[in-house]
Order: sequence, then C-alpha cells, then structure tokens
Amino acid sequence: MPIHPAAAPILEMMKQMPAAMGPFTVEAFRIGDAQPMPFPKADVAEVRDLTLAGSPARLYHPKPGETLPVIFFLHGGGWVCGNIETHDGLCRALAAKAGCAVVSLDYPRAPENPFPEPLEASYRALQALPGAGLAIDTDRIAVAGDSAGGNLAAALCLLAKDRGGPRIAHQLLIYPVLDADFTRESYTVNGTDYFLTGEMMRWFWRQYVGDAVDAPHAHAAPARATDLAGLPSATIITAEFDPLRDEGEAYAAQLKAAGVPVKLERVAGVFHGFASMTGVLPHADEALDLAAADLQQAFA
Repeated sequence: MPIHPAAAPILEMMKQMPAAMGPFTVEAFRIGDAQPMPFPKADVAEVRDLTLAGSPARLYHPKPGETLPVIFFLHGGGWVCGNIETHDGLCRALAAKAGCAVVSLDYPRAPENPFPEPLEASYRALQALPGAGLAIDTDRIAVAGDSAGGNLAAALCLLAKDRGGPRIAHQLLIYPVLDADFTRESYTVNGTDYFLTGEMMRWFWRQYVGDAVDAPHAHAAPARATDLAGLPSATIITAEFDPLRDEGEAYAAQLKAAGVPVKLERVAGVFHGFASMTGVLPHADEALDLAAADLQQAFA
C-alpha cells in the first residue's frame, strides 16, 4: 500500500531537515535534539531526571508509591543523535499504555564514543537499576528501544546472556538496526525516498564501528550472533517503508529458529520513526498498544 495520507506530510517535512538534505555531519544530525517534533504527549504521574552509573536518565512512573515492572528504554538516532527529550513522548506513551515504569537512558553517543562504549554504558546503567532507589520491580525488567536504541536493546540481551545477568524478561525492538548488510531488498526499495536512506545508514555505521563496518562484532550487529537460544521473548515492530524492515524481520526468524518466543508486526503505510508520532498517526498508537500488551504478558 502507499504511504498513509496522515504520514505523507510528516515525511515531506522530515525530508527537508538539514540532516536529510546533507552533507551528513554530526552537527546537522544533532540540530533536532534541541527541538523535538511537537507531537502530543501522554500525562504520566511522576517524571523525574536521575543518573545511572554516570549516565543521565529519566524515570516515568504512572503510579507513584507502587512498585512496578520497568522498561529500560534506549533512544534511536543512529548512535549519533537523539536523547531523552527527543523520545520523551514515546516513553510517556509506553508508561501510560503498559502501566509500567520506564527508565530512559542518555547513553554516550558516537563518534565521540564509538562501539562498544554506548553498549557498555547501557549495560552499566542496567546493572545499576536495583540500587537506584526507584519504585520498580527489578525482577521484572524489559529492555526496549527504537532504531539504534533497538540495536542496543537487542545487544544488551546478548551481553546479559554472555555475562550471566541481569535477567531480562522481554525485549521490545522497534524498527531496530541489527545488521550492516545494505544488500537486503528493503534497502533497495526503501533506501532513497523515506527520510532514512541507505547512504545515511552507511554513515551512521561508520560513526559507530569505524572500519569494522564490513564485519562488525555480534554485539554491534546482533543479527550476526551465532547462538540466540535462551534470549528473552521479543516483540519486533517494523515499518513497511523502512530500509531496516528486512533485517528486523530476519532477526525475528532467527530468534524463532532458536526457540525464542517472538511476535513480529509489520506496520503498513508508514516509514522509519513512525512510533514517536502518537496522537497524530493512528499506526503509532496501535503499535504501542500491541507492544504494551506483550510487555504486560511478559511481566505477568
């Protein structure tokens, strides 16, 4: 199907952003960090900033005083841009819809902090959750992220498995980056006209892993991991008009083959980044409703 009519004008606006028009620079991509898109935001009873293992973070707690399961969220932005503010609306929506606490992390970004530092900092923050004095049930932790944040969330599951913890109950991967393979069909058909382009992804990968882009470590490209058995159950959400679509769907198949329970949802008519457009695109709310139901089931 074509781009949904509600998504089309947003796509055209995003294609006019400095980062999309090139040349690609760190500064151009970070312009939007100070002025996030003005989408509606859900009310959450408690929202406060904190620090976890040296990294800034933000807690969203819909029921202050009640101990709740927690979603450890990692923002997208090609490992280069994005922050707590750009993903404030998405985290609020997850907290409200799932009835869970959300902790959103501002991990150190590339290229100043290339692989593995964003992942290692995320792992340190995940380990710090039990001692953070928050009203959260640290026996019920899910990891979540969109795009490059989905990459880090998937990699955290691999890292926690390799290092013997902490236990992760579920992984929510929203149009995740999982492999540096630019030959997939979705790169061919979606790699030029839908804001996130193949050229842009190649640039992001170079900022993250440098010269290792042709053969990245499995903790940088989780789709290259050889043993996925025993990983947490997963919800993977992809977008029809996204160059990353096929790697997300392939990873779902890899997880299933390894015996991991997976729910895969391809959302038609939308492009990369749509999940942040709650209150504007019905697809965003529907996808997050599905994710919330899966999280509640995993926590139960």
